[in-house]
Amino acid sequence: MITAVVYSESGGTYKTTMTANLAVALERMGLNTLVLDLDPQEGNLTSLFDVGEHRNDPDADNLVKHILDMPDGDFQELIETTAEGVDIVPSHDMLGDFTSNLEQKIAYETGMQNISREEYPRFELLYELLWNKQKLQEKYDAVLIDPNARAEDLLYNAIYALRTLVAPVKPAGKGNLSLEGLEELVGNMESQLDIEIGLSCVVPSGVGQTNAHQQYQQQFENTDAFATPVTIGNRESLMDAMWEARGSAFKVVEERWKTYEKDGEMVSESGQRRIRNREIETLRKLYELAWFIATDTFDAKVDPVLELDIQDYETRTINLRDDEATEATTI
Repeated sequence: MITAVVYSESGGTYKTTMTANLAVALERMGLNTLVLDLDPQEGNLTSLFDVGEHRNDPDADNLVKHILDMPDGDFQELIETTAEGVDIVPSHDMLGDFTSNLEQKIAYETGMQNISREEYPRFELLYELLWNKQKLQEKYDAVLIDPNARAEDLLYNAIYALRTLVAPVKPAGKGNLSLEGLEELVGNMESQLDIEIGLSCVVPSGVGQTNAHQQYQQQFENTDAFATPVTIGNRESLMDAMWEARGSAFKVVEERWKTYEKDGEMVSESGQRRIRNREIETLRKLYELAWFIATDTFDAKVDPVLELDIQDYETRTINLRDDEATEATTI
């Protein structure tokens, strides 16, 4: 089973859009995929996939209530299915108060059970919910988490539950993770949680053509400390369009979503985007990234063929075993 937390300490690394693209790629590879959105901020995975109608309702059942063992309904009722076939447990405002609610639970249960706070398994609650109570390993082939960025209880629960990290990194600028910083990050988390954590791969994202970007990219690609299977170029237009399309970059290209000026106003519509080879190449790299995680990290058997049915434009087939795209067929 594939389990991975897509995590970065710094912002602007395409963490959320990468999680969405990985989930859709794994689904297209034939894997039944579930994503948990643990980020309570706006502009998260829930918003991107246009789900979570009750995320602002304080009385609605949500993942936090289930983690803390005080659910208001069945866990399966939390799960929604996106237009691209990926299942998701949406974010909820209660995630922002997870630690304070957890502290109340710990205070009550340690008093009732006469145990110390240090003995309480505060980081193991999500693990217990997903695998022992809900037995998601019997229902899904892949589970991904898009976590909150702060190193606190919710993040540690996510990492304890899934045990594997995928780390998108920025190529340059303030707040970047260095090679030593990544190793230190994993080491600190292992020490804090008392488990082994696998770092599946590092993914330099938003890489431009400047010398600084290229040098930073080479630094990651030349290290033996961890894998860097692909580098994602600076594709702001493609990634930004995901929010208008309410889906993955695969959906943006296939439905040809574009934001442009129309009658004096900015509008976003499908069927308007001009498909460029560099964007097709980006989709290939995203699919290759999912392929690497599935086959190299987890030894799963997945479909290496990506079929792109581009609206009123062209069809393309990308076979990762051939490592090249077939000729486009214009319609």
